[in-house]
Amino acid sequence: MSSSVCSLRVTLTPLPYYSPSLRSHSSLYLSSPLPPRRRSSHRIYCAAPSIDERSVIRLGIPSKGRMADETLALLKNCQLTVKQVNPRQYVAYIPQLPGLEVWLQRPKDIVRKLVSGDLDLGIVGLDTVCEYGRGNEDLILVHDQLAYGDCHLSIAIPKYGIFENINSMSDLAKMPEWTSERPLRIATGFVYLGNKYAKENGLKHVTFSTGEGAFEALPAMGSADAILDLVSSGTTLRENNLKEIDGGVVLESQAVFVGSKNSLIRREGVLDITHEMLERLEAHLRAVGQVMVTANMRGNSAQEVAERVLNQASLAGLQGPTISPVYCRGSDGTIKVEYYAINICVAKKDLYKSIRQLRAIDGSGVLNYNLTYIFEEETTRWRDLLERLGL
Repeated sequence: MSSSVCSLRVTLTPLPYYSPSLRSHSSLYLSSPLPPRRRSSHRIYCAAPSIDERSVIRLGIPSKGRMADETLALLKNCQLTVKQVNPRQYVAYIPQLPGLEVWLQRPKDIVRKLVSGDLDLGIVGLDTVCEYGRGNEDLILVHDQLAYGDCHLSIAIPKYGIFENINSMSDLAKMPEWTSERPLRIATGFVYLGNKYAKENGLKHVTFSTGEGAFEALPAMGSADAILDLVSSGTTLRENNLKEIDGGVVLESQAVFVGSKNSLIRREGVLDITHEMLERLEAHLRAVGQVMVTANMRGNSAQEVAERVLNQASLAGLQGPTISPVYCRGSDGTIKVEYYAINICVAKKDLYKSIRQLRAIDGSGVLNYNLTYIFEEETTRWRDLLERLGL
């Protein structure tokens, strides 16, 4: 055996720097093949840390498509703008939430990584949570109505042939064509939810198969008898001669804010970031569709003005109008109060009606402006989350 000593030079290869709070974490090291043997230096690549080792908090959001665009828009409207140094990277950050990594992933991978512990929080469609979470008790809904991505998971059948007079799930299940040897074939990307629905509703002689591409074409091709797919407007179904049937809706879905119960309880900082995000989301969604209206109104007292305002149904505001005196200098040089300023929050759809009512009770100088947040008392969803976490 040779007595010569071989020297091994070790180097670490980090991802490009993008956030001061993230640079030191071993999760940032790239994984790639070892260099050729003829080179004298080798690299050591660090694996992602386990839940006990990782200290940085991770939020997963969709990386592509309309859901991704609407998620980024919602966060921006909450002053939580997602920043990417390099658009080709799948990791970003939110300046207002130091210590948080934002990972851009496929929706189904967000759920899978929440379950595995690689992510702590996520924003994704409820349909994806239910299909890929598969009832995992570690997944917990923080906010179940983010007001975008609305759709429903529904069974659809052809309008023609043996299905022409079939208009309900009961009719479909009773068709004599379906047997154990020749079951109803439903093509879907939601096999778990399809089988769960069939079991809960006592449907027999039905099979669910998955595949790629447009499921709407499969019945016409003879590859399936029906489909189970997400429906928004229903236009695609109609254009492919398909129809929904009564009782065929498996799930109503929209974007939700979901977390790992394990992370929320065990990982330091996750609960605090969740609280802030939830407060911002709740306050912003409460403000959407509302405007603040300000007007001046002549009156002898604030009480008199309040009575005139509150007699108008659409001018009640959240709890009532805010009324304050308007001070002006009279012709004799003294300070007088002849007008009162009123501030009320009204629904955008009722704005013109409210302006007309203000004019009818001698309101003038009417201004209106959009609201970013309406913060109320501690959100019910936060108290409910703490209760479900046993905290």
